[in-house]
This record gives sequence, structure tokens and C-alpha cells, in this order.
Amino acid sequence: MHIDREWLEKIPKVELHVHLGGAIPLPTLKNLIGKYQGDVPTDEQLAQKFSYRDFPHFLEIWRWKDLFLREYTDFELISRDVARDLLSQNIKYAEMFFSPTTHRLKKALDTQRLIAAVRRGLDRESGIAVKLIIDLSRNLPPEAELETVEALQDLSDLGVIGIGLGGPELEYPPKIFKKIFTFARRIGLHVTAHAGEGAGPESVWEAIKELEIERVGHAARAHEDEALVEYLKEHDIPVELCPISNIKTRVINTLADHPVRMFFDKGMRLSVNTDDPKLFNTSLAGEYDALANQFDFGKKDIRAIILSAIKSSWLREEEQECLTAQFRTDKAWL
Repeated sequence: MHIDREWLEKIPKVELHVHLGGAIPLPTLKNLIGKYQGDVPTDEQLAQKFSYRDFPHFLEIWRWKDLFLREYTDFELISRDVARDLLSQNIKYAEMFFSPTTHRLKKALDTQRLIAAVRRGLDRESGIAVKLIIDLSRNLPPEAELETVEALQDLSDLGVIGIGLGGPELEYPPKIFKKIFTFARRIGLHVTAHAGEGAGPESVWEAIKELEIERVGHAARAHEDEALVEYLKEHDIPVELCPISNIKTRVINTLADHPVRMFFDKGMRLSVNTDDPKLFNTSLAGEYDALANQFDFGKKDIRAIILSAIKSSWLREEEQECLTAQFRTDKAWL
């Protein structure tokens, strides 16, 4: 189904699964590369670099990009520019992943000062509200990630609302991080995890049972287990879908193979997100456009997905209701 791209650009939006490090506008990234490396790649060279053989190769490029984030001011800079970019897409609310532990271990940067720098950058743009989910890395020592989560106590004033878990699924199953997630819930943080992206349905099951997650990041392979799909629906567990990401990292071969239509038709609670938009050359409008063209999603369906994202967010109930009312009365919404 054809939907006018201008409408997709103008409607108010919500993003629940976007990584700060993957949303850095390319001009900002190029400036940082020039700052530390001297030679600045062209847009064509970056586009070639951001073409991935598979998910492990994507993680390799992610680590390369992190080489150019070294000082607190770098994190304030990228946060400001990411917020500006989200605002330009008419994204009104976002829950954004940020992974401080790597920078703490490799660059001796303090977790709380890093988060404070990110918050300063985000707050330099009005018109968008961004909460932070501290994303733990599966391939880092659990004791180091526990230290990071311990540092999150009393940081609600910096907009930290939860933790996540990313990285290579196959080698590092969720149960390794059970103690950390239990502690996070005890101090009042929400919990989610990437699962069913680099591994199959069993990874989603384990994240639900061992980590007691409230949402599932990706779940792109959950459809391989009918019982899992029914469980997610029955227990109303929101799924953070990232279709273009799954194609770019070759988790799924083609967009036609993505389960988003099946999940939607079954009435599962889902949101559609960009994951790492600048590394995948996508945007929320682009994601919705792909749904319309490949799966015949109409305007009513796109609006339903956005409202589902609000309901799946970790905003308080009254905040969800306020945002929903704001969207429904927006002139671009009709």
C-alpha cells in the first residue's frame, strides 16, 4: 500500500529501541574521526564501511566507531546532535540505549559523569523527551556490568529508567546476568534485553524466565516457535521490532521474511524502531514506509503501532495518556 512519505515524516512518533552510538549523525561522526584520526572518510567510504556481512561484522564496526568517542565532551556533542536529529523526525519521546561500561573500562571514564554528559547534550534540545536505558554488553565481565548498574542508583534525575542487554547472544546466554537484573529491579529500574536477534527463540525464552524482562528487543526469530508467540501475546509482553536493522545485519534474509506482519495480525503488543539508524541508513518514517510497501500497512495500522509504542513505554500511566491525547489531536495525525 502506498502511503505519502510526507505524511510519514510529519506525524508525531515514539522510539523505544534506539542506541545513542548508532544514531550519531554522519557529519558529527566524521568530525570526531577527523578530531582523533585526521583523515576524514567520504560519505561513500562510510556507506561502504556500514555494509555488514553478518551480525558479528556489525559488532566489529560498532567497536570501530567507539574509537572516536574518548572524552566527556564527545558524548555531550553526540547527544545534542542525536536529539536534534530525532526532533527533526518529529519524534516526541524516545527511550535510548547507552552503553557506558566499555568506555569506563577502556578509557577510564566514570559512569555517572558519562551519563551526566549525555544528559546535558540531550537537554540542549527542547521539544523531545529522552529517557535512558543503560545497555549492558554480554561479552563484558558480569562483575564490571554489576558495577555499572550499582552506579545507577539515584540517577533518576538524569533520566535513567532501565537497563538492557545487548551483544553476541549465542556465546553469552541471559542467565549469566540474572544477578544483575535482579539487583536492577530491586533498585527500581525497568528491564529489557535483546533476544531472538543473534540467536533463536530459546534466547527469548531464557531472557523472559531468567531475567524477568518487561519487553523484548528484536525477537526477530520468535516466530520460529509458535508457543513463544502465543506466550508473548497472552502475557502482553511488548516487542521492540527493528525490521531494517534485522535485514542490514542479515539476521533475516529479506524484508518479506520479517515476522512484523504476523505479529501485528496476531494482536501482539509491538513497536517499530530504528535500532542504529545512521549505521543502517534508516529512520522511523523509512521503517513505516517499508511496512506499507512490503506488508500493506495502512495509515490506520501505522497509527496503531505508534500508539502501541506509547503504551509499551516506561512512562507513567498518566504520562502515556497525555502523550496519546497529544498525538490524537495533532493536525498531521489524521
